[in-house]
Order: sequence, then structure tokens, then C-alpha cells
Amino acid sequence: MKKVNDQEMSFLDHLEELRWHIIRAVGAILVGAIIAFLNKEFVWNKIIFGPKNADFATYRFFCNLSPKLCFGPDNIQVFTRDFGEQFMMHFVSSFWIGLIIAFPYIMWEIWRFVKPGLYKKEQKAIRGVVAICSGLFFLGVLFGYYVIAPFGISFLSNYEIATGIENTVSLDSYVSYLTMFILPLGLVFELPVIVYFLAKVGIVNAEMLRSFRKHAIVVIIIVAAVITPPDVVSQILVSLPLIMLYEVSILIASRTIRAVEEDDDDDEPDDDDKDENKDEYDYDESKSD
Repeated sequence: MKKVNDQEMSFLDHLEELRWHIIRAVGAILVGAIIAFLNKEFVWNKIIFGPKNADFATYRFFCNLSPKLCFGPDNIQVFTRDFGEQFMMHFVSSFWIGLIIAFPYIMWEIWRFVKPGLYKKEQKAIRGVVAICSGLFFLGVLFGYYVIAPFGISFLSNYEIATGIENTVSLDSYVSYLTMFILPLGLVFELPVIVYFLAKVGIVNAEMLRSFRKHAIVVIIIVAAVITPPDVVSQILVSLPLIMLYEVSILIASRTIRAVEEDDDDDEPDDDDKDENKDEYDYDESKSD
């Protein structure tokens, strides 16, 4: 009975530890959200409304490259439908920005919780995972903000089904689309890390990813063709990083599977060890007789 109670206490201790990790992670998000909330002029005028303005860095970059590559959003007028919509969008956007700011700390708290349950060998194999995950996440967010969002907003604002329709977008709709263009890319860029752990436990392998390579490339190209202007350069700039990300994931899966197989081979005793164990067993039996 004492053993059962010790196990229950150990389980409760783990729950208590997890609770504090979650509390600290939520606290970090709140700190980031408060910082964003208090700097609304910069956050809204420079960051959130940046991709809807014609002088945004991405539009200027392509226009400076060539007049043929120049694109930009139509004159987008943003309005609010509800009395408290501006406050709610200020609150929601601050939360998402706080989440982005606190992402490295969240990953660090996850690592601190998981680390004690890993062997030294496993800890060594995935050291630096916090920095890698954080770097990939921020890279995806920047790619979404400076590439996907400008192309998507420009495409949607210039798309028309009939003449005489003016683009007046609700604040809620604009923030929702901008979030959809940015945050999922941060998670998509975690694909190499996800593939690493899935390959580690044998769920995916390089052959499986190679078999779906054509399907993945077709989907990426179709999405790039839809959200970009009708020129090859823009489509390549959007699709190429995502294709490269998929290829990197294949390489990671291949190397991970190979490393797992080598570890399994190292763990298996060789013939000499088996003979030694057999001799020791025979010797012990003779002594007992």
C-alpha cells in the first residue's frame, strides 16, 4: 500500500510541476501581450496595418526590382461593425503578439518539464531543441508576414467579380486573415522538428515522405499560384522555401532512421559477448552442482 501511495504522490508531484510550467508560460504570454497592448500606435500602424499599405517593404522591394514585378494592395478601407470591435481586436491582437514573443520561453518550459524523463543519451541527441524550434518558428512568422501576407492581401484586395464593388474590410476580417497568413507559417516551419521526433519513434520515414513528394509540391505550387501575381518570379519566391522545407524534412528523416538503426546495432551484444555470457553461465552451473 505504501508503494501505491508513493506512486500516487509521484504522479501528483508531476501534475503540480506541470501546472507551474503552464502558469509560467501563460505569464510570459501575458507579459508579451501587455507590452504589445501598451504600444498600440506602433503595433497597429507599423506592424498590423503594414501589409495593407502601398509603401510596405515587400511591395517596394518588388517594384524596385522591375516595374513588371511591381504589385500592391488596392485602396483598402477598414471599418468596424460593432461598438466594441476596436477594443476586442486590440485585445486579441495583443494576445497573438504576446504568444509570438513568448514562444522561446514556452519551448524552454516544455523542455524543462520533459528533460528529467529522458536518458542522458536522449538529452544529448536533442540538445539545442529550444533554439532550433524558436528559430524555425520566427523564420516562419517572418516568411508569413513579409511574403505570404503581402501576396495574399494584394490578391484578395484586387480580386473582383464585378465592377463597381468597393473593398471595405471589417477590422475583424482583416486581423483574422493577417493572423491566418502568419501564425500557421510559424507552425509549418516546425515540420523538420516534427519529422525528427516522428522518425525517432518510427511513425514516418524518408521513403514515406518521398512517396508524397509530388503531391506536396503540387499543393505548394497551386497555393503559390493562387495568392501571387501571375508571374513566375513571385510564384518561385513563395513556393521554393516551402519545397526546400519539405526536402530538409526528408533528409532529417533519413538521417534519424539511420541513427536509430545504428543505436540498435550498438545495443545488441556481439558473438564474443554471447560466448562470454554462456561460459559464465556454464561455470556458475558447475559450481552450483
